[in-house]
Amino acid sequence: MSNPADADGVKTTNPAATKPAKPSRAPAASQPAEGAEAEPQGQDFIRRIIEEDTRSGKWGGRIATRFPPEPNGYLHIGHAKAICLNFGVAEEYKGSCNLRYDDTNPAKEEQEYVKGIEADVRWLGFKPSTIVWASDYFETMYDYAVELINKGLAYVDDQTAEQIRKSRGSLTAPGVNSPFRDRPIAENLDLLERMKKGEFPDGSRVLRAKIDMASPNLNLRDPVMYRILHETHHNTGDKWCIYPMYDWAHGFEDSIERITHSLCSLEFENHRPLYDWFIDAVNKDRPKEKQIWHPQQIEFARLNITYVMMSKRKLRALVEDGIVKGWDDPRMPTLSGYRRRGYTPESIRAFCKHIGMNKFNSTVEFNVLENFLREDLNKRAPRVMAVLRPVKVVITNYPEGQSEELDAVNNPEDPAAGSRKVPFGRVIYVEQEDFMEVPAHKYFRLFPGNEVRLRWAYFIKCTGVVKDANGNITEVHATYDPATRGGDAPDKRKVKATIHWVSAEHAIDAEVRLYDHLFAKEDPDDFPEGADWKVNLRPSSLEVVPSAKLEPSLRGSAAGKTVQFERLGYFTVDPDTTAHKLVFNRTVSLKDTWAKEQKK
Repeated sequence: MSNPADADGVKTTNPAATKPAKPSRAPAASQPAEGAEAEPQGQDFIRRIIEEDTRSGKWGGRIATRFPPEPNGYLHIGHAKAICLNFGVAEEYKGSCNLRYDDTNPAKEEQEYVKGIEADVRWLGFKPSTIVWASDYFETMYDYAVELINKGLAYVDDQTAEQIRKSRGSLTAPGVNSPFRDRPIAENLDLLERMKKGEFPDGSRVLRAKIDMASPNLNLRDPVMYRILHETHHNTGDKWCIYPMYDWAHGFEDSIERITHSLCSLEFENHRPLYDWFIDAVNKDRPKEKQIWHPQQIEFARLNITYVMMSKRKLRALVEDGIVKGWDDPRMPTLSGYRRRGYTPESIRAFCKHIGMNKFNSTVEFNVLENFLREDLNKRAPRVMAVLRPVKVVITNYPEGQSEELDAVNNPEDPAAGSRKVPFGRVIYVEQEDFMEVPAHKYFRLFPGNEVRLRWAYFIKCTGVVKDANGNITEVHATYDPATRGGDAPDKRKVKATIHWVSAEHAIDAEVRLYDHLFAKEDPDDFPEGADWKVNLRPSSLEVVPSAKLEPSLRGSAAGKTVQFERLGYFTVDPDTTAHKLVFNRTVSLKDTWAKEQKK
């Protein structure tokens, strides 16, 4: 949903009522704030309203919602909450939900975003009842504007944007009437028609509603309804050179589509009286049978997540400034970015269900979202072995030139996933961090004299190292116990560590991209006065591992495939993968290590 703004930057927003307070922290987002009424299990306050409306027959037993994004960027995780709410309610109550493009500002809208929005909605698992455009209703909304002029409730204003801004007053002082407020109806009609025909330059005139310049709600101080904008529209071409403002269009779009429950985020609460006024003004003096539909608007708190930027304008800047590689960069909070990183629609829907719907702003810990992803991938992702930073281990008592295949379980959470064969030989790779020549306290992995278990394979004991002329370790030497094939010792002896490995002879190379938070602060918008918001960007949000070693079962993996690299995390094949080069993105680690690291 776009943010309401007037012509040439003249805001219609009441800053006291619409600027959200600093959100409270809500690690378990489904829990209400202290003193708030607890929601019944499985039902939030919006669904309680819909339940009552259904029971009373308020809308004739019909439920109709809509999801109305502006096609000026890609959808982000905050939009997922609104998508799941609007389409979810429609599914639950056997109603309808339209995907409506709020395309009232051709200067910022592109066909690329239109396609991306629909793809994201369908990826989340929802099917729009119909796909419509605000621009489909331009003619009807223009007729409503003419009707308001005829009723003496709208006028053409020749003031500049700055003059309109200053005349609006403040929270403590009333506004001042425009000198053009009492123009004759015939003159207003003529000027509006000429505006429509393109006779005047951009910004020279606007159409305003005649409401109350002394209203305590700044949104009701004669808001702008239309501005002149000579821009080609992606849907209507050059038919129009005046375009409706969001506040003028919003309520009528819902009205024309006969939406029963217009679900909006909290920043639109103070705009509701204006939407109501516009519809009531059109219905004024109309016979009952010709009155237009009046939807019910309900507001809910928008989604805030730690370390996540939700401003579409700033996300666009990250793309345009080349800070990220595109809207689908896996560090971006866009749904396309999450999809490329390897998030599943099921995990995002489960997360949105968990956080629920509230009337108060709060912030959800990022690890809550990650935990839902881990839970989902744990059930579906096959296990494989990969070594990101390899060190060579030579098993000196294993026959040279010999290899064998060992059985490995694909997913212990899914018996139906079966097993696979993993090749094993004299030379293997293990992680650098799984070997220390001089072990630290309580280090139980591989070091001279210590024995460890190789996952699915054998016990091996480190016997020494080989170094180059500069003293750098080039090989680790070890011996294996043939009796421990499969990972258990017949004599029941125990080892304190199990490490993963890859056969050097059979390993395939891959590039692995390790993604982390794009912003260093929990609140990316918390930056010193006068500073650029980009000061909170983390330069280390991406680390590229160029030559990871993978087990051969991953050869030929297609983009989008997600697996668990044992002990390392979940990884997804990136679309940059080619026939000659595998590229994996780290989707999520096995554990939430970020919060622990920040507390050190």
